[in-house]
Amino acid sequence: MTEFVQIAVPSGAVARSPRLPEWARKSPTHFEALHELKSDLRRLNLHTVCESARCPNIHECFNRRAATFMILGNLCTRGCGFCSVPKGHPAKQDMRLDPAEPANVARMAAAMNLRYVVITSVNRDDLSDGGSTHFAETVRQVKSALPLARIEVLTPDFCGDREAVARVLDAAPDVFNHNMETIPRLYRKVRPQADYRQSLDVLAAARALRAGVLTKSGFMVGLGESRDEVHQLLRDLRSVDTDVATIGQYLQPTRRNLAVAEYVEPARFEEYREFGLSLGFRMVFSGPLVRSSYMADMVSDAARTC
Repeated sequence: MTEFVQIAVPSGAVARSPRLPEWARKSPTHFEALHELKSDLRRLNLHTVCESARCPNIHECFNRRAATFMILGNLCTRGCGFCSVPKGHPAKQDMRLDPAEPANVARMAAAMNLRYVVITSVNRDDLSDGGSTHFAETVRQVKSALPLARIEVLTPDFCGDREAVARVLDAAPDVFNHNMETIPRLYRKVRPQADYRQSLDVLAAARALRAGVLTKSGFMVGLGESRDEVHQLLRDLRSVDTDVATIGQYLQPTRRNLAVAEYVEPARFEEYREFGLSLGFRMVFSGPLVRSSYMADMVSDAARTC
């Protein structure tokens, strides 16, 4: 059993962010579609990272009937400084897995007539397998319900457990995504219960275990990193043969989360994209409102045609 690490509230979380520029704003417009899809999800006791992480693209995505399913419940055993997903302690809260969740995800995906399904999860460090068995079963249920659909998994690091990574890959997803989130210097502040090298090793393991899978990783800028540090992160991702990188602006989701250090100009996102492509990535999706699962179907298509 993996030892549970006490959740830490990040220091400096109430610091004031700079003013949000217009190019980093996205107006909510599709309220009817948002509420309709939320209602359908709640009937099946399902969660999306779109809601829990307060994604700025939620109105757009829900309007086009796209969502990223978040499994293993809605309570995370880690306390990352950037994330607004609810936190939980297994000894204090009921964090039992819902055995109907894999089938319900498949049922909802089929009802939405999805041709591309993205499945992510909270971290479950309280579980001996990190939730990987449940994750794999969800992939299998979706494949059974939608045999023509492609499936992308966005997994936690499973505390570096290679067997857990293999378990998810055995379910044969089309895309394996694991986010680096930030540069190594900022890990203690941004991802205090994660390890930079361990996350790279997860991506390397995915490539070694299933050569045909498309590997993908995302990270945020605007947390205090330098250009050179972003370039090195991109180099590190290519060193483990990652196919796709996504780069977006960090936006403070609640006052309890880390403050934004900088709003990165759109021109620098384009520079990061061009630098990444020069390293050999099949696809680099880079922009202020880009998120790891945003337009995932089109990103995957673009990567596979390269």
